[in-house]
Amino acid sequence: MIRLNRDMTVAELLRRSALPAAAVLLLSIPGAFAQEAQKPEGDITSEDEIKQFCTNIADPARDQRYLLQKQELEKLRADIDTRVAEMDKRKAEYQDWLKRRDVFLKQAEAGLTDIYKNMKPDAAALQLEKAKTEIAAAVIMRLGPRQSSLILNEMDPEKAAVIANIIASASDPNTSKDPS
Repeated sequence: MIRLNRDMTVAELLRRSALPAAAVLLLSIPGAFAQEAQKPEGDITSEDEIKQFCTNIADPARDQRYLLQKQELEKLRADIDTRVAEMDKRKAEYQDWLKRRDVFLKQAEAGLTDIYKNMKPDAAALQLEKAKTEIAAAVIMRLGPRQSSLILNEMDPEKAAVIANIIASASDPNTSKDPS
């Protein structure tokens, strides 16, 4: 039996005894705590909901990212293909121009050589001294040895030496630079 204090009211007594009574009542109901320990499938916390959402969208998000990357790569590939086509076009134009230039130079050199063949050595020497050194060397190389020696003999000795060095290095397979 419960003893009542004089100062304690009935309401206080009920309040103090309500908690132990509720505990006894809950313990007497089988499975009350078991249900609380297990979460019902319909009751999801916000953290579980976030995890489930992220798991559900991970694969579609990855697929979308891959699709966007693929589209960007295709754009870049198309841009590269366009640039390569433009480069091929310019390369063909350049090769055509270079071919026409080489043909012209061969004709010009042949014609120029014929001109200097028919000139007097002293006149040819004066003109070749004022021409580019490489051109003078090319012309003298194409002339016969007798005429070349006469022209070099009439030239300034320093200019004749430079031309002779160019001609000599042209026959050397290890030389690729202009010695002047």
